[in-house]
Amino acid sequence: MPATDWGWLITPEEFASWLMEDGPQVAVLNKPPLVVCHPSKQGPWSSLIGSAREFYGLPTLHMPFRLDRETSGVWLLAKTREEGQRLQRAVQARRVEKSYLAILEGELTAPITVDRPIGRTETSVVRIKQEVRDDGQSAVTHFTPLSTARLSGSGAGYSLVRVVTETGRLHQIRVHAAYLGHPLVGDKMYGPDETLFVDFLEHGWAGRLPEMLALPRQALHCESVKFPLLGLGYSAPLTRDLVEFCRQNGLAS
Repeated sequence: MPATDWGWLITPEEFASWLMEDGPQVAVLNKPPLVVCHPSKQGPWSSLIGSAREFYGLPTLHMPFRLDRETSGVWLLAKTREEGQRLQRAVQARRVEKSYLAILEGELTAPITVDRPIGRTETSVVRIKQEVRDDGQSAVTHFTPLSTARLSGSGAGYSLVRVVTETGRLHQIRVHAAYLGHPLVGDKMYGPDETLFVDFLEHGWAGRLPEMLALPRQALHCESVKFPLLGLGYSAPLTRDLVEFCRQNGLAS
C-alpha cells in the first residue's frame, strides 16, 4: 500500500500483521498511520473496528479509546462487553496512562509542561480546529525532549519528544505543541498553514502539501498505554516511516 494512498482497504493479512497481542478478552494492535479506527462508509475493511469484526467474526467489539487517523501506535479493543466496560470506566476515570512519541518542528531543548485550556477556534476555516483559550476545557501536556537535530545551513531543526497527557482533549498534543511554537512535523491543521488541511480534503496529498510538509501525516505515535489498577500495559515500537524520518534527519530514535 502506498503511504500516501488514503483510500485502500485493509486485508486480513495486514490486520493480522498489526496484532501484537491477541487474547480471549483483548486484542492489541500497533495501528499504522492513515487508517481510521471508527466505522467508515467505505465498508467494513476500510476501518480498524470494521476489519476486526470481520477478522474475528464478532458482531460487536469495544474501543476504550481511539487514535486519530494519522496517529500510529497502541490501539486495543475488547472482545466482550464486560471487558469493554471495565476498560472504558478506567479511561473515563482517568485511570489510564498514555505516552506518545512525537517529532516536532524546531529544537525543544528542555522538558516543559503546558497547562492551558483548550477550546474550539471560532475564526478558523477548519470547523474542528482547536486552540488554547481561557474559556476552554482544562488540558495538561508534558513534553520531554529525547533527541534534537539542526538542519544544515539553517537555524531550523527537529525534536523527537516523549509526550504524556493528563487529560484527553480533542487534538490536545497538537494544539499544545503549536502553542509552544513547535508544531508536529506533517501537521496539516496546526502546522504552517491551516488551509493545507482544506486542500488535502479536496485534492489529497498533492499540490503544495509535499512542498510545505516534511511528512504526509502528523508525526505522532502512541508509544504505550497502561491501566495500573487493572494490571495491564501495552507498548508499540515506532513505525517505520517515523524511524526513517529520524534516521534521515539525525534524530536518535
